[in-house]
Amino acid sequence: MTIDPRHFAEGVFLVFAALLPIVNPLGAMPVFLAMTRRSDDATRAILARKVTINSFILLMASVFVGTYVLEFFGLSIPVVQVAGGLVVCAVAWDLLRGADATDKTDALDLHNPETVATEAFYPLTLPLTVGPGSISVAITIGANHPQSVRSFLTASLSSVLGVLLTCVVVYLCYRYAERLSKWLGVVGTAVVVRLMAFILLCIGVQIMWNGIDALMGITGPARVVPP
Repeated sequence: MTIDPRHFAEGVFLVFAALLPIVNPLGAMPVFLAMTRRSDDATRAILARKVTINSFILLMASVFVGTYVLEFFGLSIPVVQVAGGLVVCAVAWDLLRGADATDKTDALDLHNPETVATEAFYPLTLPLTVGPGSISVAITIGANHPQSVRSFLTASLSSVLGVLLTCVVVYLCYRYAERLSKWLGVVGTAVVVRLMAFILLCIGVQIMWNGIDALMGITGPARVVPP
């Protein structure tokens, strides 16, 4: 059984192109830096690696088992959007108020792997990097897998590689976030952080509204990604 290289490459590009704008590591990078401002470079490198691994696991789980998990608990994508949008809004609001989680990062300790792992998952992975929009897109990708064995294999491999490429971009952006900060300067970084926090708040509201819109049937079927 052979795989059509052209079809495979198109599948990889489609997955990558669908996920990257929603994950938006470039936009999240200054927020990541703000949340880890009082961490040293070694801790930030560990966090970047753990966030990348966590993001890959979350996205792959969403692609391959997300639909079944939602069905098992009787949940719908609009409900996930409403709940996830609330979480995104909460994180963004803290950043806008100046509570940018630097107090929490004071407790990070390279000799305490559990603390680092906890911070890497929440809030740095979920919802900052992989939020409800990303999860919704990944679930949609998995729900559209074809039924034939060859097509399913091609689509699955394309999804894995597309997610992997997205996570590589996440790692590069987070790992070298400090260099961007030095280039922007203190004032520039503060401006970018607040701007991205406001955009993150708007994204959270939009995700939540998409879910409410779909649940109430205001304008038709649900949109699984923010416009």
